[in-house]
Parts: sequence; C-alpha cells; structure tokens
Amino acid sequence: MCTLIPESSSSHIQYSPGGLIYKPGGSNLQHATTITFLLLVYANYLEKSSQILNCGTISVSPSMLRKIGKRQVDYILGENPKGISYMVGYSNYYPQKIHHRGSTIPSINDHPQVIGCNEGSIYFNSSQPNPNVLVGAIVGGPGEDDVYDDNRDEFRKSEPTTYINAPFVGALAYFAANPNVN
Repeated sequence: MCTLIPESSSSHIQYSPGGLIYKPGGSNLQHATTITFLLLVYANYLEKSSQILNCGTISVSPSMLRKIGKRQVDYILGENPKGISYMVGYSNYYPQKIHHRGSTIPSINDHPQVIGCNEGSIYFNSSQPNPNVLVGAIVGGPGEDDVYDDNRDEFRKSEPTTYINAPFVGALAYFAANPNVN
C-alpha cells in the first residue's frame, strides 16, 4: 500500500498530471479500478482493526486511502482535465466510439439482415458514434498525459472490459454503502 502513497518514501506508482493512477501498458483503467478497489478494501480492514499504515516517515490512515480511492472514482466519472466520463452513458460527455462489436454495428431493429463476421468493418471504420450505447461500460481510458481521443481504432484506450468494470463496481458499491465516510 505504501507504494501507492505519493508522499511515501517507498512510492513508485505513477500518477497522470490530472491525478489518475497510471501504469504503462494499455487499458490503464484496469489498473486504476483494481487499485482503487484494493485501497478501499485495505482501508476497511485498517478501520475495523483500529490500525494505521506505517509508510516510513508518514502514517497513513484509512481515510487517506479512501481519499485516494475516491479521487480515482471521481476522475473516471468525469472530474479530470478533459471533463469526460470514461463510463459510457454517464454524464453528457462520454466516449461515443468505443471498440466493441455489439455497440458498433446497427441493432437488428435498424438492420434486420444478418451482418456476417467479415461484414462489420464498414461500421467499425465509420467516423460516426456507435449506434448502440453500451451504458455502464468503462473504456481503457486515457494515457499517462490524460489524453483520450475518442477513436475505436485505439483499442487500448477505447475497449471496455469486464476486468475494468468489475473492480469499479466494487468501489461504487463501497461508496454507495458508505456515503459519509472520509
């Protein structure tokens, strides 16, 4: 946990200029959401056991861990330099061109003919927003510089995954169950 605390002498996690936890590779929000969930679980453990975390020259309280976790949730939902929610359908500004076949091709109501596996490229390569909004999906997110271009070709940034959404649901559940924690 101490490696996640910027003020700690053992800190080695990178944060974007806007405050998002960043790990190189791709689909960065998989790291941010999972670390957020773990921060909250550990904060809960420390609280229940009446402990604090000793990180060398600083002591880290459960509320400090929760504050970092809350900052990540807020960033993902739109409190970031671009003002974009990385959760599709949340707020007025969210990714419109996600890398997801079911979201990219037209619905059966609009296009009743079968669209074969090799026939989806015309929709994938379109510059238009996806016709089917995949509400609740969280995309891979911005790079280390907080930059996010709404482009389905950039799958590392625009593809939603269960391993991004699952830990985020845990974080949201924590804050929903504990709205007044600090």
